[in-house]
Amino acid sequence: MAGKILLEVVTPEHLLFSKQVDEVIAPGVDGEFGVLPGRAPFLTSLRIGELQYKMDNAWHYMSVLWGYAEVNQTKVTILAEIAEKAEDIDVERAAQKVADAEQRLKTGGLPSDVKDAQISLEKARLRKKIAERARGGTRH
Repeated sequence: MAGKILLEVVTPEHLLFSKQVDEVIAPGVDGEFGVLPGRAPFLTSLRIGELQYKMDNAWHYMSVLWGYAEVNQTKVTILAEIAEKAEDIDVERAAQKVADAEQRLKTGGLPSDVKDAQISLEKARLRKKIAERARGGTRH
């Protein structure tokens, strides 16, 4: 399909998404990167972050937690440890997870406990942000 690129998002459990899109913005370990049809091929690691894609003149969002992205001229494959579409995230539950993670961080503890709490907080904030954005329809 001219002017489109296939986006596939795969987790260890299943193929979460597979559709032709206009543009993809993904959270690479070295920063966000954008992909349009015809992009030069590359492979990169992903960090915890927001996957954005434009389809039918509207932006859509997913949370992506670690993994890899393989890009070629016609396809973007996201292999993520965890990925979730914005519309599948419960905003209230995500907000509660943020509060829980913030409390865990305040409690402190061993360095490994603090690091786990920081990661939990980052994940929870990401999920909440994406869920809220999807409801509001804004980009960035």
